[in-house]
Amino acid sequence: MAGRVVLVTGVSRDLGRRFARAAADHPAVERVIGVDVVPPRGDVGGMSFVRADIRNPVIAKVIAKEDVDTVVHMSIISTPGANGGRSTMKELNVIGTMQLLAACQKAPSVRQLVVKSTTHVYGASSRDPAMFGEEMEPRRQSRSGYAKDVAEIEGYVRGFARRRPEVLVTLLRCANVLGPQVESPIARYLRMPLIPTVLGYDPRLQFLHERDLLGAIGHAIAAEVPGTFNIAGDGLLTLSQLVRRLQRPTLPLPGFALSGLGGVLRSMHVSEFSPELRALLTFGRGVDTTRMRRDLGFEPRYSTASTVDDFASNLIPTGGRAERLLADIERHLPSQRESLEQVAGR
Repeated sequence: MAGRVVLVTGVSRDLGRRFARAAADHPAVERVIGVDVVPPRGDVGGMSFVRADIRNPVIAKVIAKEDVDTVVHMSIISTPGANGGRSTMKELNVIGTMQLLAACQKAPSVRQLVVKSTTHVYGASSRDPAMFGEEMEPRRQSRSGYAKDVAEIEGYVRGFARRRPEVLVTLLRCANVLGPQVESPIARYLRMPLIPTVLGYDPRLQFLHERDLLGAIGHAIAAEVPGTFNIAGDGLLTLSQLVRRLQRPTLPLPGFALSGLGGVLRSMHVSEFSPELRALLTFGRGVDTTRMRRDLGFEPRYSTASTVDDFASNLIPTGGRAERLLADIERHLPSQRESLEQVAGR
């Protein structure tokens, strides 16, 4: 890694900022340039921030001017959030990645690309295998949303690798990231005082600790091993096992009711149920991490169970908030009040 000049996208989000700051402190890294449309909050350490939109060809000028040799792409978002609607999210994910790859293709200085992808690319359905290997395709192709974005992004990354075979390209398919500081759809879901579940299903879930995510990206840069790798902690937990560890009560609901509940919870600023999250909470997903250990040489410090335990360590006991939340939901869904009470056993 000696003398590396590293460009990191997506540094306005906490994990991107923390990785860029840690990379800047590494003795083998000469400079770290963080790129995003808004400045990061918090301590940026030795990172140099450049306000730039990767959807704009100006990113090519940044790479050329800074003589970047290593690009870490972390600017792939799972929900529209404050960035706008679905069309804006797709632009940030797909168009942004296309422009970034085009810039890398033109830059002779670039010799390594690391892309943070996600196991959402495998989807979640009733026809899934027990564990997904990197060579497997989803049994049901996503037609919209985040999973479709990721599939397109990975296709563009593979195309770039073919056009620039001299560049080391590493694609990290990360399981759902969890930790005390993580803000994500599934983290907000698990922080709810009352956790709605899909009636009749107990999905198997797999997680990656936030520290292991940062460690995996840093390891990928240092190891210089090209290829696609599933990145996840050891083991899986069923949702019922998980909520017991969190000491949270559950509210089992039919699948259609859970879908309707998502809009209500968004209006209450509690959580959000994307199609990908609803599918995961119904069917679950597991990935094989043999390549991660054997070929990439990375060993996570946290298992799925210890990741959940660390996440739970900062949770405030639910207490009576569950009853109040259920009452709020019933007021928002008067037509479903009777069915909610029957399902909850009240």
